[in-house]
Amino acid sequence: MGRIVVPIVVENMDDRDRAERGEMAREDVRRIEVDALVDTGARFLCLPAPLVQQLGLRFDRTRDSLTVTGVIALDVYRTARLEVQGRACSVEVMPLPAGRQALLGQIPLETLDWWIDTANHKLVGNPEHGGEWMAEVF
Repeated sequence: MGRIVVPIVVENMDDRDRAERGEMAREDVRRIEVDALVDTGARFLCLPAPLVQQLGLRFDRTRDSLTVTGVIALDVYRTARLEVQGRACSVEVMPLPAGRQALLGQIPLETLDWWIDTANHKLVGNPEHGGEWMAEVF
């Protein structure tokens, strides 16, 4: 497939909600901009733990996760807003050890209706939907 890295913006959804209610200034919403490796082997949005802490995301639960080293328990953090190339959605976040690259996994890719253009090493709009962002509900 080749290596595909895309810029992403992640915001604390609780902060966004508070800003929309006028309880905090929009510019105070915690957000990060980082390059993420497109990784269809990952299911979630995975961010280095220091970035999860910087965003102030709330812990939700621990989930058994299959990794290259076997099954381990990983934390899952509550909803963040993810933006990739102008499309946005709400996602759960799993932390990675410090120093690791952010991973953009399969669930957010499908939610945002991005496809991987392996020939050109980039994300493109789903060709089955004419490149437009569309949700499938069957």
